[in-house]
Amino acid sequence: MKEFPTERINSWIFDLDNTLYPAECNLFAQIDERMGRFISNLLDVDRVEARRVQKDYYFRYGTTLNGLMQEHGLDPHDYLDFVHDIDHSALPQLPELKTALDQLEGKKFIFTNGSKRHGERVAEELGILDAFDGIFDIAAASFTPKPNKEAYDLFLKHHNVSPERAVMFEDLHPNLQAPHMLGMATVLVNSTYDDHPSQKERKDWDKLPDYIHHETDDITGFLKGLQNVD
Repeated sequence: MKEFPTERINSWIFDLDNTLYPAECNLFAQIDERMGRFISNLLDVDRVEARRVQKDYYFRYGTTLNGLMQEHGLDPHDYLDFVHDIDHSALPQLPELKTALDQLEGKKFIFTNGSKRHGERVAEELGILDAFDGIFDIAAASFTPKPNKEAYDLFLKHHNVSPERAVMFEDLHPNLQAPHMLGMATVLVNSTYDDHPSQKERKDWDKLPDYIHHETDDITGFLKGLQNVD
């Protein structure tokens, strides 16, 4: 495990779902259900077939949305509005995370495959929205999702971030491969969410791959440890 390069980091980049809040909140279950409903209506199929399509596109294209755009020419905006129209009451306030974020020197960003509005609503409910300098969403990435390198290139350009001075926090380990290749430090935030094949694969690892420099089960504790935040 590498020593964390705190002194050279001036850009802190965080995935949103199941990274900045505990997967136990099960927020994605609501999004998942609404994805299935949207696909069922769009393709005029039953919910069983809709779920098969949903997961097939998710695994093959990085996001269900990307698959729908590639396979069916879907305009993404109605989809994003529909699937993110969820109840956020399960999310806790996270004042200790807010304090830890505020103590970090440099700029902080959310980088999500979801919509900007979803990012804003989640971060606001968690009480951490004001800690961030920007939210880079799927629209800003021209609907190219992580883990595609093009999405990271667009992020770096949009926010004028030097990758060698940046760190990426993610719960899906394939999404850390491109940041590593670009020169970022990487942190895997371990999650109890295991719907993605990569998370099932994680359970069989004997050691971390080279593109994961650090890991944590507790993002707040990890950040506090870097800054000695009480």
